[in-house]
Amino acid sequence: MELSVLNREGKETGRKVTLNDLIFGVEPNDHAIYLDVKQYMANKRQGTHKSKERSEVAGSTRKIKRQKGTGTARAGSIKSPVFRGGGTIFGPRPKSYDFKLNKKVKQLARKSALTYKARENNIFVLEDFNLEAPKTKEMVNIKSNLQIADKKSLFVLPAENNNIYLSSRNLQDVSVVIASELNTYQILNAKTIVLLEGSVKKIEEAFKL
Repeated sequence: MELSVLNREGKETGRKVTLNDLIFGVEPNDHAIYLDVKQYMANKRQGTHKSKERSEVAGSTRKIKRQKGTGTARAGSIKSPVFRGGGTIFGPRPKSYDFKLNKKVKQLARKSALTYKARENNIFVLEDFNLEAPKTKEMVNIKSNLQIADKKSLFVLPAENNNIYLSSRNLQDVSVVIASELNTYQILNAKTIVLLEGSVKKIEEAFKL
C-alpha cells in the first residue's frame, strides 16, 4: 500500500511511502484484538479495593449477651457480619488483574488494528517535523491542514519529541506515542493515525521485519 507523504500544510511533497503488507495488510483477527485490549485495560486497574472482614473491624471481643434465655438468636461478637457496623462477608480484597498474553498474539492484534485503519483510509503519512517550542496552536493548525480537525487523532513519532508532546497535551482529541510503544488500544481509540515519515521504518523494526 502506497501513501503520499504530506507536509505540515497538508500538501503533497512528491514522495511516497510503502506500508508493508505484512503489517498493514494482514487478515485481521478480532479475537486477538479483544484479548490485547482486555489486557491493556486490566493492567490499568489498580486493584486496591478492600473492605474489612470481621477480624479487622474495630470493636469489643466480649460476648454481647448470654447464650440462652433472651428469646433471640444467639450472638457472640459485635463484629459479626449480621450486625450493623460488623465485618463484610466475602468483600473485595486487593488483587492484580494482570494476565499473560503471548507476544505473537499481541503482535497479531496490533497488525490487525493497523490493517483496519489502512482499509478505512484513516492513515496519513506526514513528513518529519520539529517544533522550536511547545505551541498548541501549531498542532491545531496541522490537524486543520490535514482536514482531521474534528477527529480523534494519534500521532506516531519515530523517537521522543518533548515539544510535540507538550504541544498536543492540552488537546483532548490528540494523542502522541513513539512507534516502539504503539499499542492496539491506542490505534483503535483514535479515528485517524498520523505516521511521521520516520516512524514507518521504526514500526517495521518493532515487528522485526
